[in-house]
Amino acid sequence: MVIGIKDVFKLSGIIMISACAVFVCALFLNYNIDLQGIEPMITEQARPLFDALAATGKVVSAVSGGCLLLTSVVMLAFYIKHYIDSHRRQLGILKALGYSNLRISRGFRVFGLSVLFGTAAGFSAAHLVMPKFYSVQNEDKFLPSFEPSFHFELLIFLVILPTAVFALLSVLYGLLKMKTPVIELLKGKSSGKIKGVKTNGDLPFLKELRKITVKSRKSLVFFMAFASFCYSAMVQMSFGMGGLASDMMSLMTLMIGLVLAFTTLFIAVTTVVKTNAVTVSIMRVFGYSSRECSSAVLSGYRFAALVGFAVGTAYQYFLLRIAVDILFKDVEKVPEFDFNFKALIIAAVSFAVIYETVMYFFSRKIGRMSVKEVVMERE
Repeated sequence: MVIGIKDVFKLSGIIMISACAVFVCALFLNYNIDLQGIEPMITEQARPLFDALAATGKVVSAVSGGCLLLTSVVMLAFYIKHYIDSHRRQLGILKALGYSNLRISRGFRVFGLSVLFGTAAGFSAAHLVMPKFYSVQNEDKFLPSFEPSFHFELLIFLVILPTAVFALLSVLYGLLKMKTPVIELLKGKSSGKIKGVKTNGDLPFLKELRKITVKSRKSLVFFMAFASFCYSAMVQMSFGMGGLASDMMSLMTLMIGLVLAFTTLFIAVTTVVKTNAVTVSIMRVFGYSSRECSSAVLSGYRFAALVGFAVGTAYQYFLLRIAVDILFKDVEKVPEFDFNFKALIIAAVSFAVIYETVMYFFSRKIGRMSVKEVVMERE
């Protein structure tokens, strides 16, 4: 069995997230490097603004890059585990034929291509909008004008190095997961109890199923929370930037937040539906309604979404608070910044509508599942 390019494109979440991370980092780091080049020309009057712009670039790159890097690692591990779970028999046959764990795991390095596609796309997009970004950043800031330059070291650190690191992580994680005994792989499904989930015979069946569904795949809980976190933080931040950043910066923040939120939410919900297809179809046979099936499978993730939204709200407020109180404290004419309740209401209402619409769509999909369709997909 060979892992093909089509398997790489299934990692759309990693491609999207790595593209967004590199897009932001490339813009600000490239700007910072070019900004340092004009430091000898900076006057005493413009020095506080110069220092604030330089610090902002470092903070934005570190915060956005670090957060998205962690998410990409979690998502990569999730995808590799999902790939192994869906190809257990094939992998078991290879091991039975004498293939070593390392030889099989080496094929997982192809998953590193997802990071290459994403980082390359983000790096290219950043250089396309860089001239406009520079003109907006330098507008009315009393700084000498300068044009963007290409820095090869950024290509290495933002595209080539992450690709190599993620390819290595893919192999190492694949090697760890391939330690599963051959017999278990040949059975074609995971065996054993779900770790961390204690059954309670006193709970109604639907509540027990909802509990097991959520706790059996904790990575999906993370994705649900991260989707609402991205939406909450980026939407509110884009509104709260009024006077602190350009319209271009606000729009860019909003678009990145929407892309990350929709991508992560779609991946999480589709995975939940697919992994519970057999359970839902059997429940339908025993007379459970579509509403009861969808409630048991999907409703358990609402709490994670609420937590993610709350964390995103706090995150964007403190990030902007730090920018105003620390980074721009010595810069003149910086507007006052307070918590934007209007942005919170807009973000909360719009996310609730989007989230419930997505859940309704997949609830309808669950309602149309039949045992025959599920069995045919599994064969």
